[in-house]
Amino acid sequence: MNDPRMWAAGAAAVALALALAATHPAQAQGDPTFGDWLTEAKDGKVRVGPCAADAAQACGTLTWAKPPPDAPPGPLHDRRNPDAALRSRPLIGALIISDFRREAPGHWAGGKIYDPASGKTYRSKMSLAPDGTLKVSGCVLMFCQAQTWTRVN
Repeated sequence: MNDPRMWAAGAAAVALALALAATHPAQAQGDPTFGDWLTEAKDGKVRVGPCAADAAQACGTLTWAKPPPDAPPGPLHDRRNPDAALRSRPLIGALIISDFRREAPGHWAGGKIYDPASGKTYRSKMSLAPDGTLKVSGCVLMFCQAQTWTRVN
């Protein structure tokens, strides 16, 4: 690499690679899946955004929930959680989507979704559909279910 032009081209390639690596979390922060979503059953709203612990990952918290018919009066609690210590925690504000890795803009995989109605956690993925809805699917072993969430404005 005695030719200065070769050295400059190599240095530019390294600089570009470093810049792309440094901007990955910033790109994820503006992902089109981020925002507020109404669940398919219209019984909950979830705010999806960068995880607090790792801005390159996506997480989501429950911001509103319709009480089920058998719910006791008052604030909703995570009463079906398999961890007895968490059964008294409020559902509103609970992390129900976690650890999603971005595959492409609007496409996330490798995450987990917690269903407070059943107390179960599923391996999950989510992607923005062309019609602007969010396709969320979760699997346990080989059994999978999918939902379509709509954006809340």
